[in-house]
Amino acid sequence: MAKFYSELREDLQNFIKEQQIFFTATAPRQGRINLSPKGMDTFRCLDPKTVAYLDLTGSGNETAAHLQDDGRLTIMFCSFTDKPLILRLYGQGRVIRPVAPEWDTFYTHFNSLPGQRQIIVLDIESVQTSCGYGVPLYEFQGERETLVKWSEKKGEQGIYEYWQAKNIQSIDGLPTHLLSD
Repeated sequence: MAKFYSELREDLQNFIKEQQIFFTATAPRQGRINLSPKGMDTFRCLDPKTVAYLDLTGSGNETAAHLQDDGRLTIMFCSFTDKPLILRLYGQGRVIRPVAPEWDTFYTHFNSLPGQRQIIVLDIESVQTSCGYGVPLYEFQGERETLVKWSEKKGEQGIYEYWQAKNIQSIDGLPTHLLSD
């Protein structure tokens, strides 16, 4: 049975810390829904009503475009171990880029990673737990090194050029403002 909370309790924050993967879902007012898996120790609980993740360069930048268009963000965690649980965080998301005045305040919570592009912050409106009985058991084997190696090989200039080519608008043509001041 699903249960709702107004904020992240301490036990749910601890559950988040144990997870190796999370999923983000956004949608513009018009256009495609985006659902993305994330990992690599990029997620942080900042307080019971605020979470954030360090967003790394990817093939698209849908989350940033959708948040600027609509603002809604859902983040989901699910246990793949013997203790089943699904945790969803609902609220309003925002994008903080390195040029933003609040970047340094948020960035102190993260480890530096090659290809880091922005921080996504979720102001939590609602927290939901559900059973997760249908989620299969999986064993974590380790992080993939592919994205880090790709980013290191590209270097700062190569990443910037990639952003220009692939990350300045969503697949539906919405601006991401990634390279805007």
